[in-house]
Amino acid sequence: MPDDAPPPQKSAKSAASYCWSGSREALAARYADIRGQTEALAAPLSPEDMQVQSMPDVSPAKWHLAHITWFFETFILKPFDTGYREFHPDYNFLFNSYYEAIGPRHERPNRGLISRPPVADILDYRAHVDAAMTGLIAGASENLWGEICGLIELGLHHEQQHQELLLMDIKHVLSCNPLYPAYDATLANGSGAAASPLGWHDYGEGLIEIGHDGSAGVFAYDNEGPRHKTWLEPYRLASRLVTNGEYREFIADGGYRRASHWLADGWGTVQEHGWTAPLYWREVDGAEGSGEFHEFTLAGLRPLDDAAPVTHLSFYEADAYADWTGKRLATEAEWENAATRMAADTGDNIEEGANLLAAGRLHPAPAGKANGAPTQMIGDCWEFTGTAYGPYPGFRAPDGAVGEYNGKFMSNQMVLRGACAVTPPAHVRATYRNFFYPHMRWQFGGVRLAEDV
Repeated sequence: MPDDAPPPQKSAKSAASYCWSGSREALAARYADIRGQTEALAAPLSPEDMQVQSMPDVSPAKWHLAHITWFFETFILKPFDTGYREFHPDYNFLFNSYYEAIGPRHERPNRGLISRPPVADILDYRAHVDAAMTGLIAGASENLWGEICGLIELGLHHEQQHQELLLMDIKHVLSCNPLYPAYDATLANGSGAAASPLGWHDYGEGLIEIGHDGSAGVFAYDNEGPRHKTWLEPYRLASRLVTNGEYREFIADGGYRRASHWLADGWGTVQEHGWTAPLYWREVDGAEGSGEFHEFTLAGLRPLDDAAPVTHLSFYEADAYADWTGKRLATEAEWENAATRMAADTGDNIEEGANLLAAGRLHPAPAGKANGAPTQMIGDCWEFTGTAYGPYPGFRAPDGAVGEYNGKFMSNQMVLRGACAVTPPAHVRATYRNFFYPHMRWQFGGVRLAEDV
């Protein structure tokens, strides 16, 4: 294992790019709360569950628990705590994700081969780092606190990202088991409610500003700024997400069998992988097209709820469905404009009753009654946009290894907006830019239609 990896750079710009405006006590409490939430999410899993890597894009749950701990050790404890003792010299190689500046690392597709260290050692690693972080937060000088508090907040938002990833990944892992075991069999089994009727909300033309404005004390990732102007032509957004029942009509009409609605790369992907339905739909009691669909959820295999939003689509599928309806996907500027207006009206980024991780459902739910604005903008499913992921005008990644967090991925991916049923509520804001490659569909991705006026 390598033992000569360069330490992360102590860059004032890297630290200053993220800032914490609260007290030490508040950040210490937030640290303990988020770290505890992660372990609570892993608690239903056996050590065997936590070892499996079902595809290259999935990471084992054990690896997630270690990597988010490695982040605090590598970016905060090692460079800033002179009394810190590294837990294990090999962990830097095993649990570095993609940071070239930190040194060599184990290949992502082979993370499932890391059978040792066992889960018990990873939990000891977490406890070791948590104890050191608690001491550092309490005892750092004022000057040092100014350098590290923003990085600690970045690490906590990073951990919340991995809370969502852990649930996405274990869902894929369990779906590959022929017994379709549940992550939690006590989760709600459909609401029995009908989706609200599909309506439309109009937005006029104009020059608007999007992106994070750099407000002191308000966290945002570097890719959410700089705030900048963009022009919008008149458009309208659907009042809710597309449902399973509506998507079922696309399938019945030969949506996966006709190339006319698909982008060329999308149609090639359909042919290569033999897609006939969303990722976790399973057709039972009949040949293709004649049986009844069930859907694998974190509660196990359940009858498909036609009123719930369709999810686990790729960008290609979302775009093809929109084309089939004669509509399109919104741009990210259109989506943010609508979401920002809603936030201004309510004074909050989160819709009342939004279906996020804290709701405990862990699956999209049927849309409730719209209240003069689009519903499900936050929660249930990430919403595909028609915008390619790239830098905003004037974007510059922070110096040092932290600068690798977002900027180097700004190529060949598509932007998703909003949040989903496994997103932590504190991780939600109107400017957040999620991104995935267009063929990926294990994320909770859904569809909201848009059209020109």
